[in-house]
Amino acid sequence: MKMRNSRFNHHQVLSDDKEIFLKYMKEKYPIFYNSNIFFRDIQFAITSFFDLKEKPIDYGRAEQLTHNFIKQLEETNELQKVNNNAWRVNFKFKKPIDETELTETISEEG
Repeated sequence: MKMRNSRFNHHQVLSDDKEIFLKYMKEKYPIFYNSNIFFRDIQFAITSFFDLKEKPIDYGRAEQLTHNFIKQLEETNELQKVNNNAWRVNFKFKKPIDETELTETISEEG
């Protein structure tokens, strides 16, 4: 993972650990192929994800990260916009989250 000016780069972590984050989010919200997902659900999952990594973010930063992350997923056609607050999930999960997978990413950040 890349760090800029020794500051933690939350956006880079979401990009690098996208699959892990999406699996983590699936554990908290009912996400499956062709389901709808809402902006605030993604935002709260991002906030929770970084709290778990002990790199908390404030509400405004979480909102900004959510906009950027959704845009990235739209560009790769993993999310398709339904309206201003909802997207259709256009991907499938290969396997559920592995607890050691999540723990390893947390300890790598530490």
